[in-house]
Amino acid sequence: MAVQWVGGHSSAVLCLAVSAQGLVASGAERGELALWDGDGSPVAQLRLPRAEDVTSAVFSARRPDTLYASHGESISVLDVRSLQEPLQRFHVNDEEINCLSLSDSDAVLAAADDSGAIKVVDLESKKVCRSLRHSNICSSVAFRPQRPQSLVSCGLDMQVMLWNLQKARPLWTMNLQECDMEEESPQSAGQFFNPPLAHSLSVASCGNIFSCGAQDGKIRIFRVTGVRFERELEFQAHSLGVSQVLFMPEVYWLLSGGNDGKVLLWDVSSNVGKQQKSPAKSLHRRKAQAASSSRKDGKLNKVASDEHPGVVPKLSIEHGEKVNWLTCADIKGSRKVLVADQTSSISAYPLPEP
Repeated sequence: MAVQWVGGHSSAVLCLAVSAQGLVASGAERGELALWDGDGSPVAQLRLPRAEDVTSAVFSARRPDTLYASHGESISVLDVRSLQEPLQRFHVNDEEINCLSLSDSDAVLAAADDSGAIKVVDLESKKVCRSLRHSNICSSVAFRPQRPQSLVSCGLDMQVMLWNLQKARPLWTMNLQECDMEEESPQSAGQFFNPPLAHSLSVASCGNIFSCGAQDGKIRIFRVTGVRFERELEFQAHSLGVSQVLFMPEVYWLLSGGNDGKVLLWDVSSNVGKQQKSPAKSLHRRKAQAASSSRKDGKLNKVASDEHPGVVPKLSIEHGEKVNWLTCADIKGSRKVLVADQTSSISAYPLPEP
């Protein structure tokens, strides 16, 4: 049931972004950058300098014609109205960038890289205003909506961190492996063999709830309270690592993509809609479901709410390929999830209305 977007790339698509005007940008291996219209047709293509993999892309919210794209250790600033040579380029990271995040004030841009560093660039002065750090690869960073000085990050050091740009040290840090051990769950011993390396973060539009996907197949949801955060919910989502999590706008609906080739839609509103006194007691688990399809075109399955105990997906998509990136877009009046994987095409699946 997927619609395939083809013709924009010759290499694996690594990242996706959607502008406020509905234009879709995709970055791929070997420096390939493409723009797509709502019909899934490529409207512009560019190969960035040195043909380095385009690992992350983000549109400006206030200037939707401006696109930031990371490739190698550099960040290029592009005008999508005329996709040509970058307007400017930042080279502030020492190793390959994995994720970009732009504050909703458009004032600062954060770039997380393989050295564990997060370089925060003041876009007016075009200089690094803050350097933050993980002890291992920093895989994801995200500003909190309406809080331009506050951001969260995660990495392969199994750390999730809350930062304020006025301070160089994190306000609060949580080690996912240590938390699992403290719970003394039956799977604790297995954590040494499949540690919760953190791959992806997404902050809900309220700014206080954020999710984290990890290598152990679990999704963890946290609530920020002041200068700290607490774990609100945890559940087994994928049978292999969770490569992507994405909160949809305005609702506590969460998309996840995994190395098991699944794309799942979760409604966690009943779990995180109200503050809970004891977040640890609110954890839910269910057995992981193995991927049953390797078809590229995908298969959609509605999942009954009473089929399994605990948290279950509203929608299960058997995508069949390891998911590199997810984004959500309103296309021709209907909401779609766009999926990038190990191939050169993009898959578009319909989503139910909230």
